[in-house]
Amino acid sequence: MTTIAVTGASGFCGSHVATTAAARGAGVLCVGRRPGPVGRHVPWDAAREVPDLSGADLVVHCAAAVGDPVPGSPAEAAMHAVNVDGTARLLEAAAGRPVVWVSSASVYAPGPGRFRITEDHPVRGHLNAYGRTKAAGEALALAAGAVVLRPRAVYGAGDPHLVPRLLSRVRRGLLMLPGPSVRLSLTAVENLTDACLMAAGWPPGAYNIADPAPYERDEAVRTVLHAHGLRARIGHIPLPVARTVAGAAQALARLRPHTEPPLTRYAVDQLVHSVVLDVSKAESQGWTADRTLKDYTSTSQPGCGALRRPGPAGQPTSQGSTTGT
Repeated sequence: MTTIAVTGASGFCGSHVATTAAARGAGVLCVGRRPGPVGRHVPWDAAREVPDLSGADLVVHCAAAVGDPVPGSPAEAAMHAVNVDGTARLLEAAAGRPVVWVSSASVYAPGPGRFRITEDHPVRGHLNAYGRTKAAGEALALAAGAVVLRPRAVYGAGDPHLVPRLLSRVRRGLLMLPGPSVRLSLTAVENLTDACLMAAGWPPGAYNIADPAPYERDEAVRTVLHAHGLRARIGHIPLPVARTVAGAAQALARLRPHTEPPLTRYAVDQLVHSVVLDVSKAESQGWTADRTLKDYTSTSQPGCGALRRPGPAGQPTSQGSTTGT
């Protein structure tokens, strides 16, 4: 029996990977600060320690600090300690075992020109600490011969980030979004989970992971709102106004470094430009994306208890982000 060490197994993506791996007959080591849903708990503080991976045949690294912290804040430092230094510690402990490292499409250079992104798209110019630290962490993983997965905007049951934050921004039946609607890739957590459990046998390198087809932003948002019992209208903030508001919000947030600003340049960038991932490289390895947003909304109920509130900025948790993981 293969034994898989899953880091961040108490969180969103990690719990799905751990549960699915166990259901498919694998032994599971849940490596992290808290026990996972199955298997044996191996305590690990990614910001401080080298994990004990004794007994593991391969490693799926889902643990990450997520969010959009204020530059120079303690949360940004904590994010670097987990996403970069923690990766170095994990790779040291892996000691030649196959490693699947869950990254994010947030590593890709921002701006226009992202309608059909391949894995060769530039990795630079990041607008926040999350993108910078994920890029630095995955660079270590790639140099060590790992398989790196780059999903975008992971959603599904237990999501503590994407959908809860979307729902929290509805005011009096109105949700304001920056700019007009664009086409965006999203990634069902089940599609990412399947990739995580297949990828140990793939050639080392980076692989985009996303649903079978991109979504129209406004229609996707409307679909999610309806699935959770909200009949909200979608309004549009002119792009120059959105960028000005984001800049002001980030400047004010420096006065309260332990909180995230309500709108950032990163969030605006992720919502106003088409970002569509080309997943043909992963498909060439036999992976297929079977789940879509329709599958998710068909099983969601208004006031769904599976959703969790977002954690503090920079808190180590499972993979995810506000808009662009």
